[in-house]
Amino acid sequence: MTWHDVAACFFGGAFLANFFPHFVVGVSGLEFPSPFATPPFRGLSSPAVNVLWGLLNLAVAYALIVIVGNFELRSVAHAGAVATGLGLAAVGIARSAARVRAMAR
Repeated sequence: MTWHDVAACFFGGAFLANFFPHFVVGVSGLEFPSPFATPPFRGLSSPAVNVLWGLLNLAVAYALIVIVGNFELRSVAHAGAVATGLGLAAVGIARSAARVRAMAR
């Protein structure tokens, strides 16, 4: 596994982690911070914007993991790189969302 496969899988996992909160909150009909809000990443975006942003993140994750990273499901190294990117990004997203909620109160 080359270094760029590891990097592609890692960042693909990070984009995959970012897909979940935006898509789930969007299809639930709730507002959530996104880069398109005012102010960016602090204000709230509409549910439709969050669904579209989530789907874009999913497309980028797919491209990075499957196309660029040549992901092999039985490869522990590939799965580990994706899981590491997903886990670190998920923790960062959770901390950021908690910070935004605390500022909104």
